Amino acid sequence: MTNLTRLFDFPYYQLEKYNLSKSLTTKYGDTWVSTSTQDYIDKANAISRGLLRLGVKPNDKIAIISSTNRTEWNIMDIGVLQIGAQNIPIYPTISETDYEYILNHSEAIYCIVSDQAVLEKINKIKGNTLLKEVYTFDEIENEKNWKELLALGEDTSNQNEVEVCKANVNPNDLATIIYTSGTTGTPKGVMLSHNNIVSDVLNCEKRVPFNYGKSRALSFLPICHVFERMLLYLYQYCGVEIYFAESIDKMSDNLKEVHPHVMSAVPRLYEKVYDKIVAKGGELTGIKKALFFWAIDLGLRYEPYGKNGWWYEKQLSLARKLIFSKWKEGLGGEIQIMVSGSAPLQARLTRTFAAAGIPIMEGYGLTETSPVIAVNDERNFGFQIGTVGKLIDNVEVKIAEDGEILVKGPNVMLGYYKDPEKTASVMSGEYFHTGDIGEICDDGFLKITDRKKEIFKTSGGKYIAPAVIENQLKQSRFIEQVMVIGEGEKMPAALIQPNFDFIKEWAKRHNIDSSDIKTLCKNEHLLDRIQKEIDFSNKDFGKWEQIKVFKITPETWSIEKGHLTPTLKLKRKIIKEIYKSLIESIYRS
Repeated sequence: MTNLTRLFDFPYYQLEKYNLSKSLTTKYGDTWVSTSTQDYIDKANAISRGLLRLGVKPNDKIAIISSTNRTEWNIMDIGVLQIGAQNIPIYPTISETDYEYILNHSEAIYCIVSDQAVLEKINKIKGNTLLKEVYTFDEIENEKNWKELLALGEDTSNQNEVEVCKANVNPNDLATIIYTSGTTGTPKGVMLSHNNIVSDVLNCEKRVPFNYGKSRALSFLPICHVFERMLLYLYQYCGVEIYFAESIDKMSDNLKEVHPHVMSAVPRLYEKVYDKIVAKGGELTGIKKALFFWAIDLGLRYEPYGKNGWWYEKQLSLARKLIFSKWKEGLGGEIQIMVSGSAPLQARLTRTFAAAGIPIMEGYGLTETSPVIAVNDERNFGFQIGTVGKLIDNVEVKIAEDGEILVKGPNVMLGYYKDPEKTASVMSGEYFHTGDIGEICDDGFLKITDRKKEIFKTSGGKYIAPAVIENQLKQSRFIEQVMVIGEGEKMPAALIQPNFDFIKEWAKRHNIDSSDIKTLCKNEHLLDRIQKEIDFSNKDFGKWEQIKVFKITPETWSIEKGHLTPTLKLKRKIIKEIYKSLIESIYRS
């Protein structure tokens, strides 16, 4: 049996143990096209042979930029890694300036892009980089296609050279450089070895309940993010068939076509799913509406392992039959587990989806830790709401005096590429400083309370943990995004991007003109209604933490405009700059 120590060992292990006919499946037009494990390996070897013929050597850097997850990405990944080169995955949504920075900083010599939109961005800055050639996954007229690399590797006469390269790859060798989008400054290149990610996969395997060789996964979180990438290796290891969603817009259709058993997402997407379900429930009438919100109320009180007693469990069983079964149908009908990472998950979502029989298992980690440090698992009493679960095997955590979480283990990065000073600033011996504040509960569950860098003091010397307040406020259907401000000021305040779809619908119900969104955002009735939401949220916080003033921003916060990172985290520094005058009006008027 293949000894799993390098990332390219996973497909070979899958071939020996499961030999799937549908290892990787992508939809082209109206047709789902599957690639078997054998075909996956054969094509990866062809890519390796083709790259060697192009003159690619060990430690050369190959960038891959794809707007969607797809079979080709995985084939390229294995093909690159087998010859000791490194895969540099790049977010498709970043600016041309960031593309140029990452390509130059990594010294990438070839780049593979998915489509016309990404290609146009790359072509604008290609001349300022070391790129020798750009290949595309989509067929684009007059452009080099990735199939040319496959064709170049058709001749198997240099397969021995591929085997020599594979044998020379050490588990501790650099496998990939992942540039973190970061909420401040230029992207940092996180260096991860084969062993960093492989160890994380092997240590996470016990926490995810799969039917080995038979389960199906739907993948749509960007594969350039280490969270989804690690999961794809984990799926390969466990013989899980991987289906790649077409886009977030087509998720609903894809779920019904694929009937996955597992999927992963960031909290913002689960929030949107929940809000849509509640909105549909609000459109019901009579007994159906009453039953729907009775089930929701039950869900919001959910505790695992029957802690609420037999009568609650009896009611829950009925709610699952009458109401929650329809939620499951909407997610394809066979979903057993959903995984959440990248940001804090609201407890109401954890409770309600678990009550519905489709639990969201929240985990925790960073790019620098490959990424998983801890994760919940419903089995063996390993699930506790409000925590990110218990530590995975072989990973140690200690809490510093100031509450910061420090991590040690085989999953901790090699360092930041070309930046030994920054690397030294986040390491204490073998312990990595996460920048997160947390605690380990008596029963071994890890709890995250805030980002160390985001905690600020008001002028009165009181500490404010913005993420906790923001998460509470975002439970309101009126609020899509919110950022708590007030560092060095007399009180905390909030910048709010409303949920435009919901406030338009609300305005219609209250006979308020919603044709102009800017005018609607200034409407006194709406502002009063949002104030009520804030007053309700304030009850859970100390007087010094309560939001005293808020301002509405009448445009959508987006990745493209710089408000959000590609994983939908707030870019606080940039948001403050964008709304400088609005913040001035809060504190200086």
